[in-house]
This record gives sequence, C-alpha cells and structure tokens, in this order.
Amino acid sequence: MKNAQQLVAEAKSQIREVSVEQLAAALNDPHSILIDVREPDEFNVGHIHSAVNYPRGVLEMRIHQHPAVAAICDTDQALATLAGKAVYLLCRSGARSALAAVSLQQMGFSRVYSVTGGFQAWQDAGLKVEI
Repeated sequence: MKNAQQLVAEAKSQIREVSVEQLAAALNDPHSILIDVREPDEFNVGHIHSAVNYPRGVLEMRIHQHPAVAAICDTDQALATLAGKAVYLLCRSGARSALAAVSLQQMGFSRVYSVTGGFQAWQDAGLKVEI
C-alpha cells in the first residue's frame, strides 16, 4: 500500500514540472492554458488571472469544456484541440497538480506541466493574484 506522499512522488517521476517563473512567462503564449485544480473555495480566495478552475475530482470529465474550445461541440474534437496546447496545472502546493498531470498524460495530452510549489510558490514569489 502507498501513502499519499509516495503516490505524489511516483507521479512527479512521470511528469514535467515548471517553476512559477516559467509559468508566468508561458502565460504570455496564447497556445498555453492554465488549469487550477484546487477546490472552488480555495480558488475563490485567490487565483491567477487566466486560470480556469476545474477541481482535481472533475478535471477529466470537464477539460473538454475549457473556454479555449468552447465553440467545439464534439467532445473528441475539443480534446484533440486541447491536446495540442501546453497545459499548465496548478494546485496549492504541487501535489494535486502532479497527480492531475499523470491523468491528463494518460488521456493523451503530451504537453502537460505541473507547477512546482503551486499557488503557494506563486504567492511567495510576489506574483499577481486575483480575488
């Protein structure tokens, strides 16, 4: 049996992580999207401007509804379109986003990145937060 820390460590060995500085730079690219996988109450207290909130528990079921593909009605086509984008995942500390990154990779997303240190690192770096 694995504990949560072991599960996260295993996930992190299978994904790519980026720093908050790398995320800040990536947000200038229109082909990048940011998904905040925290719970809505966490997101509502503060978030990054361009983030879309899909909590970890519903990410796989909702990602095809991302605003970047809102005009596409076909789920498979929406997923294929999103799969071509760089997808950045953010949580509070980097654990849930690592698990989410593994899940999206299993769905066929190839450009998935988990943000090291998560929203806490973003705040600690003094980067802009919206409420």
